[in-house]
Parts: sequence; structure tokens; C-alpha cells
Amino acid sequence: MTQVKEWISEYNETALLADGFDKAVIGICQRFGQSPLVAYDREKCIEILMHQFEEDNKIDQSQLYEEAVEYFEYNVIGAWVGEDTPVFITRYEPNKS
Repeated sequence: MTQVKEWISEYNETALLADGFDKAVIGICQRFGQSPLVAYDREKCIEILMHQFEEDNKIDQSQLYEEAVEYFEYNVIGAWVGEDTPVFITRYEPNKS
């Protein structure tokens, strides 16, 4: 992941990363007048959490997705740590109903 961190630092040396979600990094997002931020794929983050929960055997298999979403929304998206806090992208999938 060092390569990704180095790449991110080319855009914003103070950009923050979400711990444990390195494989969900999809790039950098930018908006006029603001520093570039690390962008994560929301669904990949949830998949990572599901895998962690599954390995820990802490959650019933039938509730794995719901628990991962709840944890993600409260503990990850809800963790504002300043202007360099990363963003989480929900990808548009036109064929998904």
C-alpha cells in the first residue's frame, strides 16, 4: 500500500486514509477551492467489513451485510476528522435495479 500512499501524497500530503480499507481506494476526488481527498468505493468497504466480521465469527451469517452497513455508516462515514477526511463513493450502476 506504500505505493498508493505515495501516489496520494502527490495530490495532498495531509490527506487521511481510512484504516483497514486500503483495497477499497479508487482514487482522488477534487473540488474547486478544496484539497484533494482520498476516495473509497463504499461497497468494497462494506465487503471488507463483512469479511472481517465473518472471520471473527461475531455476527450471524444472515445478518452480515446489514451489520457491516450499520457499522460502516456509524463508525467509518461518521468519523469526521477534519477537512482531509476521505470520501466514500457509491458507484452508479445503471443496470442494477
